[in-house]
Amino acid sequence: MPDDIAPKKPERPLPLRGGVVPYLMLDGAASAIEFYVRAFAGEEIGERAKMEDGRILNARVDINGGSVMLMDPMPEHGYPAVPPQAFNLHLQVDNADRWFDRAVAAGCSVLMPVELMFWGDRYGMVKDPFGVTWAFGSTPE
Repeated sequence: MPDDIAPKKPERPLPLRGGVVPYLMLDGAASAIEFYVRAFAGEEIGERAKMEDGRILNARVDINGGSVMLMDPMPEHGYPAVPPQAFNLHLQVDNADRWFDRAVAAGCSVLMPVELMFWGDRYGMVKDPFGVTWAFGSTPE
């Protein structure tokens, strides 16, 4: 079959990064993606898979060397909107103060200011506008 009429194979997606990949279901996934690009220097990878009504079914943002997957709630499929609870996403970074300050400037709420902790890291926590808690840690030299 000539190449111009042969069915094209879909491009193989880039492999996910990180040993554990969080998959966040957030009301307003598109807004969360844009926020994570600003607040955490994220990079959206690939195309967003969308439902006919525009909700995001599957999207990916790489942050600090790891992948985070996102989707909008799908209550009709058993995935209703539920506020994030009882977890945080920890980022071990080169400079916790810089990452923390950028996140706060972008609109995160301060939960714990960055300070030197008993285990030797500088560590702080924020909550993003979607209810997800993020922690930043860096080990001073």
